[in-house]
Amino acid sequence: MKKSLVAVVATATVVGTAMAGIGVAQARTSDRPPVSFRPGLTAILQADADTLRKYGAPGVLVELATPRGDVRVRSGYGNVAERTPVPWDAKFRIGSYTKTYVAATVLQLVGERKVSLDDKVERFLPGLIRSKGNDGRRITVRQLLQHTSGLPEYFNGVTDSNTAEGFLKTRFRTYTDTQLVGLSMQFPSEFAPGSGWGYSNTNYVVAGMIINEITGHTWQHEVRKRIVGPLGLRDTYLPGISATIPRPHAVGYQRFAGPGATPEDPRYGEPIDATRLNPSMADAAGEMISTADDANTFLRALMTGKVLKRAQLAEMLRTVETSDALRDRWPGARYGLGILWATNSCGGYWTHGGDIPGFMTRNGVTPDGSRSVTVSINTDSLKPDPGVQLPTADISTDLVDHALCNAR
Repeated sequence: MKKSLVAVVATATVVGTAMAGIGVAQARTSDRPPVSFRPGLTAILQADADTLRKYGAPGVLVELATPRGDVRVRSGYGNVAERTPVPWDAKFRIGSYTKTYVAATVLQLVGERKVSLDDKVERFLPGLIRSKGNDGRRITVRQLLQHTSGLPEYFNGVTDSNTAEGFLKTRFRTYTDTQLVGLSMQFPSEFAPGSGWGYSNTNYVVAGMIINEITGHTWQHEVRKRIVGPLGLRDTYLPGISATIPRPHAVGYQRFAGPGATPEDPRYGEPIDATRLNPSMADAAGEMISTADDANTFLRALMTGKVLKRAQLAEMLRTVETSDALRDRWPGARYGLGILWATNSCGGYWTHGGDIPGFMTRNGVTPDGSRSVTVSINTDSLKPDPGVQLPTADISTDLVDHALCNAR
């Protein structure tokens, strides 16, 4: 699978290898002493969080929401230099998890009969997609949300931000959605619309533009009005071009590949602080900021019909085959509309993670919405400890499985 938000950044990073595990389950108010809820499960999740540090996470924050209460654990450091933990109520960039909010917004518009999933992109954005086999007259809204459009990845056109020096020079650059689509149009279509599956952030930039054309408002405005406000997600933000993350937050660390890098040996340089950046580079594909609590609230509300009507939720959860690479990362992976189905030891779960410089988000929710887990890591590039190999599956797989399948 293409990097969920960062084709410009190499695959892995860590900041130090001797970060001791910090923290156990905690009550809601961050200055209260730790409170133990279901100690056995807490211990399992703590061990899983500690393992993520060995895979290269500077710090880890985990929150599991269940009908009986929440479990929170953390490990490592939110600020390595100061040796302080990730704040319990940390805000973080959620990267491509943004896509689930955007897909839900489009589906609300479908329910209002303002758009059909079978409408062509050309109806709303005439002439925008017309280059090198890319043709908006042939691509449907459903294919955008499903990643079956064949649109090429716009990050492939960003060539000046894939080194530490380049990132530092360009991190505050503002991109418009039209510019991002223009970057994509430099490349040929990956396949005929509907004939394959290929993850491309371009799909969701276009979906955000369609929301704007239909409503007369930005996609950010509509997500706030339709999802963030009604669900009371007080710590969820759509920052636009603002480079800052509201406090409290961890430092987001990033490494970049060095000379002669290969997928097997990226030859990473020293980590840099990538916390501040202009997220317009991600737009509707991954701009948002949230907390573990808000992220879980949205997932559970989505699964229990509080966000979409029954017909539109059914459309969201209607999946298609993906790719061998994605199934290697998430066993049994099939993609719906802005959400992924994967198998686990108790049947399966819905998920959509996200990567953006400095932060990695992973999550999972049971089909009935009763249990949800969110994992935040303050790097999107992992460099494991000496002698430790990254697993073939996503590094969060065991933790998410333990959280969802042992919390009943």
